[in-house]
Amino acid sequence: MENNSPNFVRTIIKEDLESGKHNHIITRFPPEPNGYLHIGHAKAIILNFGVADEFNGETNLRFDDTNPIKEDVEYVNSIKEDVEWLGYTWDNLFFASDYFDEMYERALLLIKKGLAYVDDLSADEIREYRGTLTEPGKNSPYRDRSINENLDLFEKMRNGQFKNGEKVLRAKIDMSSPNINLRDPVIYRISHTEHHNTGDKWCIYPMYAFAHPLEDAIEGVTHSLCSLEFEDQRPLYDWIVKNCEMQHTPRQYEFGRLNLTNTVMSKRKLRQLVEEGYVDGWDDPRMPTISGLRRRGYTPEAIRNFCQEIGVSKAYGTIDSQMLDHFVREDLKLKAPRTMGVLKPLKVVITNYPEGEVEWLEAENNPENPEMGSRLIPFSREIYVEQEDFMENPPKKYFRLFPGNEVRLKHAYFIKCEEVIKDEEGNVIELHCTYDKETKSGSGFTGRKVKGTLHWVDANHSIPAEFRNYQPLIMDENPTDEEEEKTFLERVNPQSLEVMNGFVEPNMKQVNPQDKFQFFRHGYYNVDPKHTTKDNLVFNQIVSLKSSFKL
Repeated sequence: MENNSPNFVRTIIKEDLESGKHNHIITRFPPEPNGYLHIGHAKAIILNFGVADEFNGETNLRFDDTNPIKEDVEYVNSIKEDVEWLGYTWDNLFFASDYFDEMYERALLLIKKGLAYVDDLSADEIREYRGTLTEPGKNSPYRDRSINENLDLFEKMRNGQFKNGEKVLRAKIDMSSPNINLRDPVIYRISHTEHHNTGDKWCIYPMYAFAHPLEDAIEGVTHSLCSLEFEDQRPLYDWIVKNCEMQHTPRQYEFGRLNLTNTVMSKRKLRQLVEEGYVDGWDDPRMPTISGLRRRGYTPEAIRNFCQEIGVSKAYGTIDSQMLDHFVREDLKLKAPRTMGVLKPLKVVITNYPEGEVEWLEAENNPENPEMGSRLIPFSREIYVEQEDFMENPPKKYFRLFPGNEVRLKHAYFIKCEEVIKDEEGNVIELHCTYDKETKSGSGFTGRKVKGTLHWVDANHSIPAEFRNYQPLIMDENPTDEEEEKTFLERVNPQSLEVMNGFVEPNMKQVNPQDKFQFFRHGYYNVDPKHTTKDNLVFNQIVSLKSSFKL
């Protein structure tokens, strides 16, 4: 999985190796196990693993599990599955919680150096004392506690002698710093919560801003790659590594995270969609989670190619989600067999075709990839076509079925609409057509031409199937942050899922979950792994056949 496209991260690593600053590269992918990974995380995975692979380095998969209230083993397992599905293997598997003992010792070191103190202020009071972006903060009345008093209080915090929120440990840096992250940040809080990895050993937990640089330093990470919103935290990152006297000194580099149109990238909002029943779980095919994209039928190759194409920069930007769909089509066009499926069936009786007769017609599996061979499809007196492929009173330039018109059936014959059958309410329920035996596909017939070609399935041999077509889950392409917060749930698209019950060719009886096909004229579809059973085929539309998007 080589990626030779230039970006500033690759340039930095190359220069560090050439200068001798490093002789071995270590990166890490450090997700918090508090939700499922999404397409934005895919970009970070591909960057971290990709540059390490390119420069013969190694990548750690590390779970930043410092907040037990929100974390779960379910998320740990899903993250491992997602990384492997994208095509990567970690060199080491670590948990931040493995380092809790060392982190505690480093916090004690800061206290002993006069660089940390136990504070009794509440969270609201700390926020009030912190100041604003334009006004400096003010010191806590507990900032000048003695080293011995702080050591005693911190030990009592660890021993569970205080309630949640009663005390915190803060770094003592500079309450007047123009960088608000340096105004005595909280580095430990009390949380009487059982941890998925350490059980009830701890009732105090390090804050992310304190834990993360220590984790990188403990593991000897050379290049700590993170998204741009952490740029203002880099001075704190460096302060912690230096003052905790870590043996290794990692360097943090920031890149612009991935934003897609019509897509939510907030784990909090994705969780809200799941918990409030807007979607069918974290792996709903409308979700931008990696598990959702996998269930929908996106391929890891398409996602990797997409992320490599958009590149890595130090700027924010929003990518058209159709660009990702483009890479899915490009990846599937030579891989996915062609087949026919009718999503909204209308019965057609071919009145001059012999009753009881069935013939098997040859059809290529993929005209763009002849090596995929061909298949046989049954044809008889009764077939299904799409309801939308018939109009009783068509407009001009309508070339499908209407009374008196002739069309081509894909892989079969020309048929002509002779009679329209309706129910008592006047709804069209059946068409009677005739076929011309001389017009068989592949026979070389050139006697006349028709402008419309329809897909179809044989009514007597086809298999019932459920089709799920998707539209973007979130409407509006690029709202402001304020609009995003105000109207997030209001912008959930009520038409994001359309379920249809139709029919597919009989050879589809042998399909397996995650098999992918191109249904003629409808798009690419994936066999749903969650709801498909032996007696109930469910197909998720991956992408439509065409898009206006151009690279």
